[in-house]
Amino acid sequence: MARMQISAETSTWLLQAKDFLYEARRLKPGPERNDLRQTAKVLREIARLEAASGSSLGRDWRQTTVSGGDSSV
Repeated sequence: MARMQISAETSTWLLQAKDFLYEARRLKPGPERNDLRQTAKVLREIARLEAASGSSLGRDWRQTTVSGGDSSV
């Protein structure tokens, strides 16, 4: 079986998706397994979108929000 190579800069989203798929493979076919696979699919899509947006954009937003930026929430 081929193993996925993970670089040092692999997205956290992809690592979480990998964990969800690992757990799904341990389950028998059914709704819980399908939910885990669907969650992994969404996480991979988020990782793809983050990579397309430059990946630092999301981190900059979190830093300005946490650092006490002008937030109405």
